[in-house]
Amino acid sequence: MNAVTTKFVHTSTNKNRCPVNVIRWTPEGRRLVTGSSSGEFTLWNGLTFNFETILQAHDTAVRAMKWSHNDDWMVTADHNGFIKYWQSNMNPLKVFQGHKEAIRDLSFSPSDARFATCSDDGTIKIWNFHEGIEERTLTGHGWDVKCVDWHPQKSLLASGSKDNLVKLWDPKSGRNLTTLHGHKNTILGLQWNKNGNWLATAARDQLVKIYDIRMMKDLQTFRGHKKEVCSVAWHPQHESLLATGGSEGSIMFWTMGQSEPTGGMENAHDSNVWSLDWHPVGHILVSGSNDHTTRFWTRNRPGESMQDKFNVGIQMAAEMGLTDTGAAEDDNMEYVPGLGNHNLGVGGGFDMSPMSIPGLGGGPPGLGGGPPMGSLPDSHSGALPGLGMGGPPRSNGMHQGPPNGFGGMQRQGGPGGPPFGQHGGGGPGQWQGGGAPGGHDRRQGNWGDRDNNGPGHHFDGGGGRGRGRGGFNQDRRGGRGGFRGGFGRGQH
Repeated sequence: MNAVTTKFVHTSTNKNRCPVNVIRWTPEGRRLVTGSSSGEFTLWNGLTFNFETILQAHDTAVRAMKWSHNDDWMVTADHNGFIKYWQSNMNPLKVFQGHKEAIRDLSFSPSDARFATCSDDGTIKIWNFHEGIEERTLTGHGWDVKCVDWHPQKSLLASGSKDNLVKLWDPKSGRNLTTLHGHKNTILGLQWNKNGNWLATAARDQLVKIYDIRMMKDLQTFRGHKKEVCSVAWHPQHESLLATGGSEGSIMFWTMGQSEPTGGMENAHDSNVWSLDWHPVGHILVSGSNDHTTRFWTRNRPGESMQDKFNVGIQMAAEMGLTDTGAAEDDNMEYVPGLGNHNLGVGGGFDMSPMSIPGLGGGPPGLGGGPPMGSLPDSHSGALPGLGMGGPPRSNGMHQGPPNGFGGMQRQGGPGGPPFGQHGGGGPGQWQGGGAPGGHDRRQGNWGDRDNNGPGHHFDGGGGRGRGRGGFNQDRRGGRGGFRGGFGRGQH
Protein backbone atom coordinates (compact mmCIF):
# COMPACT_ATOMS: atom_id res chain seq x y z
CA MET A 1 0.00 0.00 0.00
CA ASN A 2 1.47 3.32 -1.06
CA ALA A 3 0.03 5.04 2.04
CA VAL A 4 2.53 3.26 4.29
CA THR A 5 4.96 5.91 5.53
CA THR A 6 8.23 4.08 6.13
CA LYS A 7 10.67 6.59 4.65
CA PHE A 8 12.56 8.57 7.29
CA VAL A 9 12.52 12.32 6.65
CA HIS A 10 13.64 14.26 9.71
CA THR A 11 14.43 14.12 13.42
CA SER A 12 13.50 17.08 15.62
CA THR A 13 15.02 17.47 19.07
CA ASN A 14 14.69 20.26 21.62
CA LYS A 15 17.73 21.81 23.24
CA ASN A 16 16.12 20.80 26.53
CA ARG A 17 16.14 17.07 25.94
CA CYS A 18 13.26 15.23 27.57
CA PRO A 19 10.71 12.55 26.62
CA VAL A 20 8.03 13.52 24.09
CA ASN A 21 4.74 12.29 25.56
CA VAL A 22 2.17 13.50 23.05
CA ILE A 23 2.15 14.98 19.52
CA ARG A 24 -0.63 16.58 17.47
CA TRP A 25 -0.81 18.17 14.04
CA THR A 26 -2.67 21.45 13.89
CA PRO A 27 -5.99 20.98 12.03
CA GLU A 28 -4.73 22.49 8.76
CA GLY A 29 -1.48 20.50 8.95
CA ARG A 30 0.84 23.50 8.83
CA ARG A 31 2.43 22.89 12.21
CA LEU A 32 3.06 20.12 14.67
CA VAL A 33 2.66 20.60 18.43
CA THR A 34 4.57 18.34 20.81
CA GLY A 35 4.09 18.09 24.56
CA SER A 36 7.00 16.93 26.70
CA SER A 37 7.65 15.68 30.21
CA SER A 38 9.04 19.13 31.08
CA GLY A 39 5.60 20.68 30.53
CA GLU A 40 6.68 22.51 27.38
CA PHE A 41 4.96 22.85 24.03
CA THR A 42 7.17 22.92 20.95
CA LEU A 43 5.87 24.02 17.56
CA TRP A 44 7.51 22.57 14.44
CA ASN A 45 7.02 23.71 10.88
CA GLY A 46 4.92 21.13 9.02
CA LEU A 47 6.67 21.74 5.70
CA THR A 48 10.35 22.01 6.63
CA PHE A 49 10.03 20.21 10.01
CA ASN A 50 12.16 22.93 11.58
CA PHE A 51 11.74 24.45 15.03
CA GLU A 52 9.41 27.46 15.27
CA THR A 53 8.81 28.24 18.93
CA ILE A 54 8.62 26.80 22.42
CA LEU A 55 6.51 27.78 25.41
CA GLN A 56 5.97 26.59 28.96
CA ALA A 57 2.45 25.19 28.82
CA HIS A 58 2.18 23.27 32.10
CA ASP A 59 4.10 23.03 35.35
CA THR A 60 4.37 19.25 35.05
CA ALA A 61 4.52 16.72 32.22
CA VAL A 62 2.01 17.15 29.41
CA ARG A 63 0.03 13.90 29.19
CA ALA A 64 -2.87 14.60 26.82
CA MET A 65 -3.62 16.96 23.94
CA LYS A 66 -6.65 17.10 21.58
CA TRP A 67 -8.07 19.56 19.05
CA SER A 68 -11.80 20.20 18.86
CA HIS A 69 -13.56 19.01 15.72
CA ASN A 70 -14.25 22.61 14.65
CA ASP A 71 -10.47 23.26 14.81
CA ASP A 72 -10.90 26.33 17.04
CA TRP A 73 -9.73 24.96 20.36
CA MET A 74 -7.15 22.69 21.88
CA VAL A 75 -7.44 21.13 25.32
CA THR A 76 -4.42 19.75 27.17
CA ALA A 77 -3.93 17.98 30.49
CA ASP A 78 -0.93 17.29 32.71
CA HIS A 79 0.50 14.92 35.28
CA ASN A 80 -0.98 16.85 38.23
CA GLY A 81 -4.52 16.60 36.87
CA PHE A 82 -4.83 20.15 35.49
CA ILE A 83 -6.78 20.93 32.31
CA LYS A 84 -6.00 23.88 30.06
CA TYR A 85 -7.86 25.52 27.15
CA TRP A 86 -5.97 27.01 24.19
CA GLN A 87 -7.00 29.04 21.17
CA SER A 88 -5.73 28.01 17.75
CA ASN A 89 -3.01 30.69 18.00
CA MET A 90 -1.73 28.94 21.16
CA ASN A 91 -3.11 31.63 23.45
CA PRO A 92 -4.13 30.06 26.81
CA LEU A 93 -7.62 30.93 28.01
CA LYS A 94 -8.54 28.79 30.98
CA VAL A 95 -6.99 26.36 33.46
CA PHE A 96 -8.56 24.27 36.23
CA GLN A 97 -7.90 21.03 38.09
CA GLY A 98 -9.95 18.14 36.78
CA HIS A 99 -8.49 15.14 38.62
CA LYS A 100 -6.44 14.64 41.73
CA GLU A 101 -4.00 12.37 39.89
CA ALA A 102 -2.41 12.32 36.45
CA ILE A 103 -4.73 12.70 33.47
CA ARG A 104 -3.72 10.16 30.83
CA ASP A 105 -6.01 10.98 27.90
CA LEU A 106 -8.93 13.13 26.75
CA SER A 107 -11.37 13.20 23.84
CA PHE A 108 -14.02 15.55 22.40
CA SER A 109 -17.62 14.60 21.68
CA PRO A 110 -18.71 14.85 18.01
CA SER A 111 -20.40 18.21 18.67
CA ASP A 112 -17.49 19.63 20.74
CA ALA A 113 -19.99 20.53 23.48
CA ARG A 114 -18.35 18.05 25.85
CA PHE A 115 -15.09 16.25 26.36
CA ALA A 116 -13.99 13.30 28.45
CA THR A 117 -10.86 12.80 30.55
CA CYS A 118 -9.43 9.68 32.17
CA SER A 119 -7.02 9.49 35.07
CA ASP A 120 -4.83 7.38 37.28
CA ASP A 121 -7.50 7.90 39.96
CA GLY A 122 -9.51 5.18 38.15
CA THR A 123 -12.28 7.47 36.90
CA ILE A 124 -13.53 8.98 33.65
CA LYS A 125 -15.10 12.44 33.79
CA ILE A 126 -17.45 14.15 31.36
CA TRP A 127 -16.99 17.93 31.11
CA ASN A 128 -19.11 20.71 29.69
CA PHE A 129 -16.60 22.41 27.43
CA HIS A 130 -18.08 25.92 27.34
CA GLU A 131 -18.65 26.17 31.07
CA GLY A 132 -15.67 24.10 32.16
CA ILE A 133 -17.67 22.18 34.75
CA GLU A 134 -17.92 18.47 35.47
CA GLU A 135 -21.17 16.86 34.39
CA ARG A 136 -20.60 13.23 35.31
CA THR A 137 -18.04 10.79 36.72
CA LEU A 138 -17.86 7.26 35.31
CA THR A 139 -16.63 4.57 37.68
CA GLY A 140 -16.18 0.88 37.03
CA HIS A 141 -12.54 0.32 36.22
CA GLY A 142 -10.61 -1.26 39.04
CA TRP A 143 -7.34 0.56 38.36
CA ASP A 144 -5.73 3.46 36.47
CA VAL A 145 -7.59 4.41 33.29
CA LYS A 146 -4.94 4.90 30.59
CA CYS A 147 -6.91 5.88 27.49
CA VAL A 148 -10.30 7.15 26.37
CA ASP A 149 -11.86 7.93 22.98
CA TRP A 150 -15.28 9.31 22.03
CA HIS A 151 -17.10 7.66 19.14
CA PRO A 152 -16.89 9.85 15.97
CA GLN A 153 -20.67 9.93 15.45
CA LYS A 154 -22.46 8.49 18.48
CA SER A 155 -22.85 9.18 22.16
CA LEU A 156 -20.52 6.33 23.00
CA LEU A 157 -17.27 6.30 24.92
CA ALA A 158 -14.50 3.68 25.00
CA SER A 159 -11.88 3.41 27.74
CA GLY A 160 -8.91 1.16 28.51
CA SER A 161 -7.39 0.50 31.90
CA LYS A 162 -4.60 -1.07 33.87
CA ASP A 163 -7.17 -3.69 34.92
CA ASN A 164 -6.75 -5.20 31.39
CA LEU A 165 -10.33 -4.26 30.42
CA VAL A 166 -11.85 -2.21 27.63
CA LYS A 167 -15.21 -0.69 28.56
CA LEU A 168 -17.90 1.00 26.48
CA TRP A 169 -19.97 3.72 28.17
CA ASP A 170 -23.08 5.79 27.64
CA PRO A 171 -21.76 9.26 28.57
CA LYS A 172 -25.28 10.66 29.10
CA SER A 173 -26.34 8.17 31.72
CA GLY A 174 -22.88 7.11 32.88
CA ARG A 175 -23.84 3.46 32.41
CA ASN A 176 -21.28 0.81 31.45
CA LEU A 177 -22.72 -0.80 28.30
CA THR A 178 -20.28 -3.67 27.87
CA THR A 179 -16.81 -4.87 28.82
CA LEU A 180 -14.28 -6.43 26.42
CA HIS A 181 -11.89 -9.00 27.91
CA GLY A 182 -9.56 -9.61 24.96
CA HIS A 183 -6.27 -8.44 26.50
CA LYS A 184 -4.21 -9.96 29.29
CA ASN A 185 -2.35 -6.83 30.35
CA THR A 186 -2.70 -3.05 30.64
CA ILE A 187 -4.49 -1.27 27.79
CA LEU A 188 -2.18 1.59 26.77
CA GLY A 189 -3.99 3.02 23.76
CA LEU A 190 -7.24 2.83 21.82
CA GLN A 191 -8.88 4.69 18.94
CA TRP A 192 -12.12 4.52 16.99
CA ASN A 193 -11.90 4.15 13.24
CA LYS A 194 -13.53 7.01 11.33
CA ASN A 195 -16.15 4.53 10.03
CA GLY A 196 -17.36 4.17 13.62
CA ASN A 197 -17.49 0.37 13.46
CA TRP A 198 -13.97 -0.64 14.47
CA LEU A 199 -12.17 0.02 17.73
CA ALA A 200 -8.41 -0.58 17.80
CA THR A 201 -6.74 -1.34 21.14
CA ALA A 202 -3.04 -1.62 22.03
CA ALA A 203 -1.77 -3.27 25.19
CA ARG A 204 1.20 -4.46 27.21
CA ASP A 205 0.53 -8.05 26.11
CA GLN A 206 2.18 -7.10 22.76
CA LEU A 207 -1.14 -7.42 20.91
CA VAL A 208 -3.18 -5.04 18.78
CA LYS A 209 -6.87 -5.97 18.62
CA ILE A 210 -9.65 -4.73 16.38
CA TYR A 211 -13.20 -4.95 17.77
CA ASP A 212 -16.33 -4.64 15.65
CA ILE A 213 -18.97 -3.01 17.86
CA ARG A 214 -21.79 -4.08 15.54
CA MET A 215 -21.20 -7.66 16.68
CA MET A 216 -19.33 -6.85 19.90
CA LYS A 217 -16.61 -9.29 18.94
CA ASP A 218 -12.86 -9.43 18.40
CA LEU A 219 -12.57 -8.99 14.64
CA GLN A 220 -8.79 -9.35 14.25
CA THR A 221 -5.63 -9.63 16.34
CA PHE A 222 -2.27 -8.34 15.10
CA ARG A 223 0.92 -9.91 16.44
CA GLY A 224 4.37 -8.57 15.63
CA HIS A 225 5.62 -6.25 18.34
CA LYS A 226 8.34 -7.73 20.53
CA LYS A 227 7.32 -5.73 23.59
CA GLU A 228 4.31 -3.78 24.80
CA VAL A 229 2.36 -1.70 22.29
CA CYS A 230 2.21 1.91 23.47
CA SER A 231 0.28 3.80 20.80
CA VAL A 232 -2.15 3.31 17.92
CA ALA A 233 -3.37 5.60 15.11
CA TRP A 234 -5.79 4.94 12.24
CA HIS A 235 -4.94 6.46 8.86
CA PRO A 236 -7.16 9.51 8.16
CA GLN A 237 -7.90 8.51 4.54
CA HIS A 238 -7.48 4.73 4.29
CA GLU A 239 -9.86 3.32 6.87
CA SER A 240 -8.33 -0.17 6.79
CA LEU A 241 -4.77 1.00 7.63
CA LEU A 242 -3.39 1.73 11.09
CA ALA A 243 0.00 2.38 12.67
CA THR A 244 1.22 1.20 16.07
CA GLY A 245 4.24 2.09 18.18
CA GLY A 246 6.03 -0.24 20.58
CA SER A 247 8.18 0.11 23.67
CA GLU A 248 11.08 -1.48 21.77
CA GLY A 249 11.10 1.59 19.51
CA SER A 250 9.41 0.04 16.49
CA ILE A 251 6.57 1.38 14.36
CA MET A 252 4.43 -1.11 12.45
CA PHE A 253 1.68 -0.75 9.86
CA TRP A 254 -1.30 -3.09 9.66
CA THR A 255 -4.07 -3.58 7.12
CA MET A 256 -7.42 -5.09 7.99
CA GLY A 257 -7.74 -8.60 6.62
CA GLN A 258 -3.98 -9.24 6.59
CA SER A 259 -2.27 -11.04 9.45
CA GLU A 260 1.26 -9.85 8.68
CA PRO A 261 2.43 -6.23 8.92
CA THR A 262 2.07 -4.17 5.77
CA GLY A 263 5.37 -2.48 6.62
CA GLY A 264 7.31 -1.10 9.50
CA MET A 265 10.46 0.36 11.01
CA GLU A 266 12.04 -1.94 13.56
CA ASN A 267 14.46 0.71 14.81
CA ALA A 268 12.34 3.84 14.42
CA HIS A 269 13.28 5.01 17.93
CA ASP A 270 15.64 3.99 20.69
CA SER A 271 12.86 3.75 23.28
CA ASN A 272 9.07 3.76 23.77
CA VAL A 273 6.99 5.31 21.01
CA TRP A 274 4.51 7.18 23.21
CA SER A 275 2.51 8.94 20.52
CA LEU A 276 1.68 8.70 16.81
CA ASP A 277 -0.24 11.18 14.67
CA TRP A 278 -0.96 11.28 10.93
CA HIS A 279 -0.94 14.49 8.95
CA PRO A 280 -4.57 15.37 8.05
CA VAL A 281 -3.84 14.46 4.42
CA GLY A 282 -2.23 11.18 5.48
CA HIS A 283 1.09 11.46 3.64
CA ILE A 284 3.22 12.02 6.77
CA LEU A 285 3.31 10.14 10.06
CA VAL A 286 4.94 11.68 13.13
CA SER A 287 6.17 9.76 16.16
CA GLY A 288 7.09 11.04 19.62
CA SER A 289 9.31 8.94 21.83
CA ASN A 290 10.85 8.47 25.23
CA ASP A 291 14.24 8.87 23.47
CA HIS A 292 13.58 12.67 23.42
CA THR A 293 13.03 12.85 19.66
CA THR A 294 10.18 13.61 17.29
CA ARG A 295 10.53 11.89 13.92
CA PHE A 296 8.79 12.48 10.61
CA TRP A 297 8.05 9.63 8.18
CA THR A 298 6.70 9.88 4.67
CA ARG A 299 5.65 7.60 1.83
CA ASN A 300 8.23 5.97 -0.39
CA ARG A 301 8.33 6.97 -4.01
CA PRO A 302 7.26 4.31 -6.52
CA GLY A 303 9.96 1.67 -6.76
CA GLU A 304 11.78 2.72 -3.58
CA SER A 305 12.49 0.19 -0.87
CA MET A 306 11.16 0.39 2.66
CA GLN A 307 14.60 -0.53 3.93
CA ASP A 308 16.61 2.33 5.39
CA LYS A 309 18.67 2.76 8.52
CA PHE A 310 15.55 2.63 10.70
CA ASN A 311 13.82 -0.42 9.21
CA VAL A 312 16.58 -2.76 8.13
CA GLY A 313 14.99 -5.43 10.30
CA ILE A 314 11.82 -5.57 8.19
CA GLN A 315 12.86 -7.82 5.32
CA MET A 316 9.80 -9.97 4.87
CA ALA A 317 9.30 -8.86 1.30
CA ALA A 318 12.87 -9.69 0.38
CA GLU A 319 12.70 -13.07 2.11
CA MET A 320 9.53 -13.88 0.21
CA GLY A 321 11.20 -13.00 -3.09
CA LEU A 322 9.16 -9.85 -3.46
CA THR A 323 9.96 -6.18 -3.38
CA ASP A 324 8.38 -4.01 -0.72
CA THR A 325 5.58 -3.03 -3.05
CA GLY A 326 4.68 -6.69 -3.55
CA ALA A 327 5.85 -6.89 -7.15
CA ALA A 328 8.11 -9.66 -8.40
CA GLU A 329 11.79 -8.81 -8.35
CA ASP A 330 13.37 -7.38 -11.46
CA ASP A 331 16.33 -9.33 -12.77
CA ASN A 332 18.05 -6.04 -13.47
CA MET A 333 17.94 -4.82 -9.88
CA GLU A 334 21.23 -3.91 -8.31
CA TYR A 335 23.33 -6.22 -6.19
CA VAL A 336 24.08 -5.85 -2.53
CA PRO A 337 27.87 -6.00 -2.15
CA GLY A 338 29.16 -9.39 -1.12
CA LEU A 339 25.78 -11.16 -1.26
CA GLY A 340 26.14 -12.64 -4.72
CA ASN A 341 23.07 -12.54 -6.92
CA HIS A 342 20.49 -12.23 -4.17
CA ASN A 343 18.69 -9.04 -5.10
CA LEU A 344 17.29 -7.06 -2.21
CA GLY A 345 16.39 -4.04 -4.24
CA VAL A 346 17.90 -1.55 -1.88
CA GLY A 347 17.09 1.98 -2.92
CA GLY A 348 17.48 5.40 -1.45
CA GLY A 349 20.21 6.80 -3.65
CA PHE A 350 23.13 4.74 -2.41
CA ASP A 351 25.93 3.78 -4.78
CA MET A 352 25.31 0.12 -5.36
CA SER A 353 27.93 -0.59 -8.04
CA PRO A 354 28.76 -4.30 -8.06
CA MET A 355 31.62 -5.41 -5.88
CA SER A 356 32.46 -8.36 -3.71
CA ILE A 357 33.52 -8.74 -0.14
CA PRO A 358 37.21 -7.75 -0.24
CA GLY A 359 39.48 -10.74 -0.71
CA LEU A 360 36.67 -13.20 -1.32
CA GLY A 361 36.52 -12.82 -5.07
CA GLY A 362 33.04 -13.29 -6.46
CA GLY A 363 31.43 -15.08 -3.55
CA PRO A 364 31.89 -16.82 -0.21
CA PRO A 365 34.69 -19.41 0.01
CA GLY A 366 33.79 -22.52 -1.91
CA LEU A 367 30.93 -20.90 -3.83
CA GLY A 368 33.11 -18.90 -6.21
CA GLY A 369 31.51 -17.78 -9.38
CA GLY A 370 33.71 -14.71 -9.88
CA PRO A 371 36.16 -14.23 -12.73
CA PRO A 372 39.51 -16.01 -12.41
CA MET A 373 42.35 -14.10 -10.93
CA GLY A 374 44.31 -12.10 -13.40
CA SER A 375 41.54 -11.99 -15.97
CA LEU A 376 40.74 -8.38 -15.15
CA PRO A 377 43.01 -5.44 -15.93
CA ASP A 378 44.93 -3.73 -13.17
CA SER A 379 42.94 -0.56 -13.55
CA HIS A 380 39.59 -2.22 -13.06
CA SER A 381 37.43 0.56 -11.67
CA GLY A 382 35.36 -1.71 -9.43
CA ALA A 383 38.27 -2.73 -7.21
CA LEU A 384 38.97 -1.30 -3.82
CA PRO A 385 42.66 -0.31 -3.82
CA GLY A 386 44.70 -3.14 -2.39
CA LEU A 387 41.64 -5.06 -1.24
CA GLY A 388 40.89 -6.89 -4.46
CA MET A 389 37.73 -7.05 -6.42
CA GLY A 390 35.45 -9.36 -8.29
CA GLY A 391 31.98 -8.61 -9.52
CA PRO A 392 29.00 -10.35 -8.04
CA PRO A 393 28.62 -13.90 -9.30
CA ARG A 394 26.19 -14.39 -12.13
CA SER A 395 25.47 -17.98 -11.21
CA ASN A 396 25.46 -20.23 -8.20
CA GLY A 397 27.60 -22.95 -9.79
CA MET A 398 30.03 -24.54 -7.37
CA HIS A 399 33.59 -23.37 -7.74
CA GLN A 400 36.22 -26.07 -7.94
CA GLY A 401 39.24 -25.32 -5.86
CA PRO A 402 40.05 -22.44 -3.58
CA PRO A 403 38.26 -19.13 -4.05
CA ASN A 404 39.83 -16.27 -5.95
CA GLY A 405 42.41 -14.38 -3.97
CA PHE A 406 43.10 -17.23 -1.53
CA GLY A 407 44.69 -20.09 -3.42
CA GLY A 408 45.97 -23.12 -1.55
CA MET A 409 48.04 -22.88 1.61
CA GLN A 410 51.12 -25.09 1.31
CA ARG A 411 54.01 -26.10 3.48
CA GLN A 412 56.98 -26.26 1.12
CA GLY A 413 56.28 -24.11 -1.90
CA GLY A 414 55.29 -25.54 -5.22
CA PRO A 415 51.79 -25.55 -6.62
CA GLY A 416 48.76 -26.34 -4.54
CA GLY A 417 49.14 -27.64 -1.05
CA PRO A 418 46.91 -28.45 1.91
CA PRO A 419 45.12 -25.57 3.61
CA PHE A 420 46.51 -23.86 6.67
CA GLY A 421 50.11 -24.98 6.21
CA GLN A 422 53.33 -23.51 7.45
CA HIS A 423 55.49 -21.01 5.64
CA GLY A 424 58.18 -22.23 3.31
CA GLY A 425 60.42 -21.09 0.56
CA GLY A 426 60.55 -20.67 -3.18
CA GLY A 427 58.29 -21.96 -5.85
CA PRO A 428 54.84 -20.94 -6.91
CA GLY A 429 52.31 -21.11 -4.16
CA GLN A 430 49.32 -19.21 -2.88
CA TRP A 431 49.00 -18.39 0.82
CA GLN A 432 52.70 -18.99 1.24
CA GLY A 433 55.85 -19.80 -0.60
CA GLY A 434 57.80 -17.51 -2.73
CA GLY A 435 55.81 -15.20 -4.84
CA ALA A 436 52.86 -16.83 -6.46
CA PRO A 437 49.50 -15.18 -7.00
CA GLY A 438 47.36 -14.56 -3.94
CA GLY A 439 50.16 -14.82 -1.40
CA HIS A 440 49.41 -14.49 2.28
CA ASP A 441 52.49 -16.03 3.87
CA ARG A 442 54.22 -14.14 6.63
CA ARG A 443 57.50 -14.75 4.81
CA GLN A 444 56.51 -13.87 1.29
CA GLY A 445 56.12 -10.85 -0.93
CA ASN A 446 53.72 -8.27 0.35
CA TRP A 447 52.81 -9.89 3.64
CA GLY A 448 56.27 -11.37 4.30
CA ASP A 449 59.14 -10.24 6.38
CA ARG A 450 62.07 -12.29 5.08
CA ASP A 451 63.49 -15.40 3.36
CA ASN A 452 61.40 -15.57 0.20
CA ASN A 453 61.90 -14.21 -3.28
CA GLY A 454 59.51 -13.87 -6.10
CA PRO A 455 56.47 -11.96 -7.17
CA GLY A 456 53.83 -11.61 -4.55
CA HIS A 457 50.23 -10.73 -5.15
CA HIS A 458 48.44 -9.24 -2.20
CA PHE A 459 45.35 -10.70 -0.54
CA ASP A 460 43.16 -9.78 -3.43
CA GLY A 461 43.26 -12.00 -6.48
CA GLY A 462 43.95 -9.09 -8.78
CA GLY A 463 43.77 -5.37 -8.28
CA GLY A 464 45.40 -2.03 -8.96
CA ARG A 465 49.11 -1.37 -9.11
CA GLY A 466 51.01 -1.07 -5.90
CA ARG A 467 50.94 2.35 -4.36
CA GLY A 468 52.94 2.10 -1.20
CA ARG A 469 55.84 0.29 0.35
CA GLY A 470 56.11 -2.63 2.62
CA GLY A 471 52.44 -3.22 3.30
CA PHE A 472 52.23 -5.65 6.18
CA ASN A 473 55.95 -6.56 6.00
CA GLN A 474 57.11 -6.75 9.53
CA ASP A 475 60.66 -5.59 8.89
CA ARG A 476 59.77 -3.51 5.77
CA ARG A 477 62.99 -4.55 4.05
CA GLY A 478 61.41 -6.14 1.03
CA GLY A 479 58.54 -5.65 -1.28
CA ARG A 480 57.01 -2.89 -3.26
CA GLY A 481 53.30 -2.56 -3.30
CA GLY A 482 51.86 -3.13 0.09
CA PHE A 483 48.48 -2.91 1.61
CA ARG A 484 47.27 -0.55 -1.12
CA GLY A 485 48.75 -2.42 -4.06
CA GLY A 486 47.81 -5.47 -6.01
CA PHE A 487 51.14 -6.43 -7.64
CA GLY A 488 54.63 -6.21 -6.20
CA ARG A 489 57.91 -8.08 -5.90
CA GLY A 490 59.30 -8.98 -2.51
CA GLN A 491 63.04 -9.44 -2.54
CA HIS A 492 64.81 -10.06 0.69
